[in-house]
Amino acid sequence: MEAVKIYQEVYSDEGNVSFGIFRMEDIYIEENGAPDEPHRHGYYTVLIVNQANGVHKIDFNTYEFSNKQIFFVAPGQVHQVITTEKPIGFAMTFSSQFLVENSIPISFIESLNLFQNYGQSPPISPNNKQFNAIENYTNQIFELNNSDTNMKCLSISAFLKLLLIECNNICSINPIEMDVDTTGDNLIRSFRKAVEQDYKKEHSTTYYANSLYISPDHLNRTFKAKTGKTAKEYIQSRIITEAKRLLYFADLTNKEIAYELGFNEPANFSAFFKKHTQLSPSHFKKNEIQQ
Repeated sequence: MEAVKIYQEVYSDEGNVSFGIFRMEDIYIEENGAPDEPHRHGYYTVLIVNQANGVHKIDFNTYEFSNKQIFFVAPGQVHQVITTEKPIGFAMTFSSQFLVENSIPISFIESLNLFQNYGQSPPISPNNKQFNAIENYTNQIFELNNSDTNMKCLSISAFLKLLLIECNNICSINPIEMDVDTTGDNLIRSFRKAVEQDYKKEHSTTYYANSLYISPDHLNRTFKAKTGKTAKEYIQSRIITEAKRLLYFADLTNKEIAYELGFNEPANFSAFFKKHTQLSPSHFKKNEIQQ
């Protein structure tokens, strides 16, 4: 089985490797309506969907397209767009490089409830007034990107930030003051970074709490207040998502995947996977390949 495609550079007609925006209908025509292959990016992707039929798969979760939706795909996530007729909307991509070079701190993106690196990544469904505002920002960005105006990228970043704030306000459990770096936000970012670094060998909330010099209870309370899920659920979600990616794309046995993800026994991995997906690793792989 071929490894999943990884696109590190942002598509752009002008050769700019840090930002790109395209009409979804133009992509559909260029590809003759063919679905893309499952792939992952080294950058952020936002789909602003005005009208579409079909599905969007993100990390093996399937979401049906409908009218007036916004999808967010984080760097590293596996996704696939399958449309049954010509869609209307925009596909926008930008890298961390673009953010840093145009006065948007990475901490701003990390504070949003939009780009989930793993687990569920459902679209937001704005009402008409909200979608019109988002679509207006997107049109401004599209026009700027195709212009020769002075400080084009800085102007694009300003509209991009407004667009993301509008989207975040729609979906936030607890809306965050974007320019205020609170202690709780720092803790969430530190925890997520620690999980990303060590999830293949450390699975316990206690380990991460100790590394952050706080109690497991404090970590759980803070994380749940900000995200709606416990720290343990977040760790488990990260492991399950990576397990699915390895099962589908890597030419590894269940035993090898178990050891890769920090399980001492393959049986423990199989039991963990089945508990959280209702499928054995083998059945999951078989079902995904047949689709």
